Amino acid sequence: MYETFYKFRNKPFSLLPDPEFLYLSKKHHMALTLLEYGLWNQASFSVITGGIGTGKTTMIRHLLNKLDRDLVVGLISNTHPSFGELLQWILLAFNLDYAGKDNVGMYKTFVDFLIREYAANRRTVLIIDEAQNMSHEALEELRMLSNINAEKDQVLQVILIGQVGLRDHLRDPSLEQFAQRIAVDYHLEPLDGEETKAYIHHRLSVAGGDPNLFSDAACAAIYQYSGGTPRLINLLCDTALVYGYADQRTHIDLRLIDDIANEKQKTSILPLKNIQREETDASGTNAAVSQDKQKIKKTPRSDRI
Repeated sequence: MYETFYKFRNKPFSLLPDPEFLYLSKKHHMALTLLEYGLWNQASFSVITGGIGTGKTTMIRHLLNKLDRDLVVGLISNTHPSFGELLQWILLAFNLDYAGKDNVGMYKTFVDFLIREYAANRRTVLIIDEAQNMSHEALEELRMLSNINAEKDQVLQVILIGQVGLRDHLRDPSLEQFAQRIAVDYHLEPLDGEETKAYIHHRLSVAGGDPNLFSDAACAAIYQYSGGTPRLINLLCDTALVYGYADQRTHIDLRLIDDIANEKQKTSILPLKNIQREETDASGTNAAVSQDKQKIKKTPRSDRI
């Protein structure tokens, strides 16, 4: 709807995990570097955790696009309380037949597959997203599968991606043996104020638009309302573009962001982090906010259509 008006090639703040739009903050860059290190150094288990909407899945999609052909990757993209038989999901992730097989048969199928890939000089990597939903029993089963080794080489590597609850699971004393096999462990924190502004500019640029479409004060307010969570940043920015298009605004300013946040708080279930926004910019000063307020006084607001 607003893409043509703002000269975008596509939507800059889609909620879909598009690796093209990945913004590598220092935190995301470190997480990605550690994952790559784990892969090339044959880590048995790598674990990346983070809060809801911090960009974990987008980062994994980016990693998948970078992997070499000598890696065979199976992805389990979502787990849930009724997840069921782990081996079935693993075989499905690698397009292996599991129909009609019992646990012994499925285990043999998977081991034969690992041996074939190893003989062909290919390493096997299993990635499990939303791993916080896995039971302790499933995690222990995963540890047992990791015992399949070939001399000094690790024929199966596992990457677990999950929310904070995954860390709680792995700290349980019953999973101590599992925890001791984790070579890479990193927790993604939300973006800070400057990173939030850079994130917004980055996504606008990738979409082909003006990176300065949002004022500095608007970016600072988005950071405060979102707490630096990328998914909430996307929700606020996308809504701001819809409202901006309705008002035919060429720039998104502080007042529009404040209006959207107040309306969202009253009429929607959007979990904003800080509805009582402090009037400071991302660096802790009020210069950008004051500048936007002066513009607001001079520019009357039109009714939205």
